[in-house]
Amino acid sequence: RFIACPQLARTVRRCLQGGAGPGPQRLLLEFTPGPGILTRSLLDAGFRVVALESNSDFLTDLQSLENSLDGQLKVIHGDFFRLDPLVKGALKPPAVSSDKLFETMGVAAVPWRADVPLKIFGIVPQQLERNRLWRLLFAMYECSSIYRYGRVELNLFISEKEYTILTAKPGKSKIYQALTVLAQLGYEIELLHKEPWSSFATNLKNGGLAIPKAGRLPNDHFCLVRLTPQQNLFTGGLKPSNASTFIFMVKQSFAKPKSRLTDRLTSWSLDNSDTLLKALEIPKNAAMCNLYPEDYKRLFEALQNSDMFAETFFHDEVLASTRTMN
Repeated sequence: RFIACPQLARTVRRCLQGGAGPGPQRLLLEFTPGPGILTRSLLDAGFRVVALESNSDFLTDLQSLENSLDGQLKVIHGDFFRLDPLVKGALKPPAVSSDKLFETMGVAAVPWRADVPLKIFGIVPQQLERNRLWRLLFAMYECSSIYRYGRVELNLFISEKEYTILTAKPGKSKIYQALTVLAQLGYEIELLHKEPWSSFATNLKNGGLAIPKAGRLPNDHFCLVRLTPQQNLFTGGLKPSNASTFIFMVKQSFAKPKSRLTDRLTSWSLDNSDTLLKALEIPKNAAMCNLYPEDYKRLFEALQNSDMFAETFFHDEVLASTRTMN
């Protein structure tokens, strides 16, 4: 895992304070705090921190810090990316139930359109980084796990490569992807800070800095990104109950990103595609990679109202995709 160096702590504190809102002892859930370098800075800034740490090597020092404070820090043995696993029976750490976690924090569920109920901060591990982002996206669209409690805000250090994909524009067929469309529709994406990889240490045995290779994409920095769920996401025909179908529709659309939309609609057993596209004011020869995220949502909502659209075509694929993410 990557561990922030001390000189970065002040920058992170300033970025998170800027969106923390008024009042003392503002609650923040921090995951993978490691030795607690950033944790101490957040505590000094007046945050009340719940630290979710999966590595037992770091727990002793964090618990000592917890005991030296008057309730400002709560340390829990758990893995943020093993929240609510699909298993039966009692969970064993580091697996964690979001219900128990939120109960411990004293955070109650609020309606989706209400203010942000909780802010989360952490460094996303580079191993399976894309999968971790997908899992968070699935949970947000389905209002499951942490999103059962409302529009939980994420403040994440992610690789510059993934940030570039999240913010790509239509027409960039190599980087404009299903993840791009769904993230831009679902989140307000704000870049808070870019930091060189050299500002992070690692706990690899050889002491090296395992900077992921990116190939054609820039990847010289870790990016601190704020992901705030859109308040108006579930308007029109998109709902948590059919969000899995929408996600799969977008993913399947990018199987051949340069294919024409009319060809894709035909493969979905839609015979009146010309009429539908005219009503949506989308050119008939538009390629999948040229559609804006809002176009995908409008298309899905129109398909929901079409008697010709065989939604059952997606059923098995949606279930398989959801199981894979979990």
